Amino acid sequence: MTGLLTAVVAILVFGTVVLVHELGHFLAARRCGIRVEEFSIGFGPALWSKEKNGTKYSIRLLPIGGYNMLEGEDGEEQEEETSASESGTLANTAGKDAPEPFAVMDGRSFSEAGPWQRLFVMACGALMNFLLGFVILLVLTASSEAITSKVIYDFVGDNPKSQATGLQPGDEILSVNGHYCFTAEDVMYELQRTEDYTASFRVRRDGQVTTIPNVQFDTRTDEDGNTMMVLDFRVYGIEKTPRTVVHGAVRYFCYYARVILRGFVDLFTGRVGVNELSGPVGVVSAVSEAVQYGWRDVLSLAAVITVNLGIFNLLPIPGLDGFKLIFLAVEGITHREVPARIQAAINAAGMFLLLALMVMVTMQDVAKFIL
Repeated sequence: MTGLLTAVVAILVFGTVVLVHELGHFLAARRCGIRVEEFSIGFGPALWSKEKNGTKYSIRLLPIGGYNMLEGEDGEEQEEETSASESGTLANTAGKDAPEPFAVMDGRSFSEAGPWQRLFVMACGALMNFLLGFVILLVLTASSEAITSKVIYDFVGDNPKSQATGLQPGDEILSVNGHYCFTAEDVMYELQRTEDYTASFRVRRDGQVTTIPNVQFDTRTDEDGNTMMVLDFRVYGIEKTPRTVVHGAVRYFCYYARVILRGFVDLFTGRVGVNELSGPVGVVSAVSEAVQYGWRDVLSLAAVITVNLGIFNLLPIPGLDGFKLIFLAVEGITHREVPARIQAAINAAGMFLLLALMVMVTMQDVAKFIL
């Protein structure tokens, strides 16, 4: 029963995240008068399809992505090209006359739209993922028992080391090790990244901003011999009002986005290895764990996945929406389009590398699951 529930929840989470991403591209394309040949959730053989207003709507067998088919995306009509994104593929077909947004049979090609309109279409997938993430975090914040602040309430334990080395009750933590903290979780995240259990704090104390270097923390060792930092202070809660709930959701969104972005930076700089990445199998495993803890953990994971997808798609990597945005921005500024053949070659190479990475990560996830 647990396996069935995990499968259903995983499909719902993946499906919703992909649907929202592709819906962003779809609505933006229609708004700009660009014809959408097909709007599909999933890959592989079609389980269901229906044509309406010149667009074919499909649900396909493999619920691991989705795509919009747009005419002339690479500037060459009558030729189908594919551009990879984390959620799916945008391909090219043919079409002609410009339509009225949202209500027409035909439309102009992607290449006939202005560069800023094409940039808008490419960016809206990620923007819709961010919007979904914010809505989820808004629900979680509104339904939480309390909203945590960054103001120290008191210290725990005998002779807490962080108090002895500079922190005081009433301090509002602004940053740790030079990184601004949006939430109390941000503080914990930064402290977990310290290597010698010592951190520099920037706090607001009695209305004045003060820097406290070399704040130290005690450590403990678990049963497996791992040494961990002991967080020896507690923070105040914030009264829930419509304003604090919205503000809290914004802060949590910024926290999630920055942690995810720094994760990619850590990957590219070698701080973490490729073995830390997870593909669809790893995400399903995470969904399985979240299901056991309840709906709040499932929603938290969904927020992480949708924000992660939005950020990943905006990275300037060949084959992703972010790289296309660079081409479109250059064209919008210089009024000179990067040759379609160059774009297609770079995106094809990027897509090949991304698919190879996905296969490697999936095999890695399967090996972890088996072992």
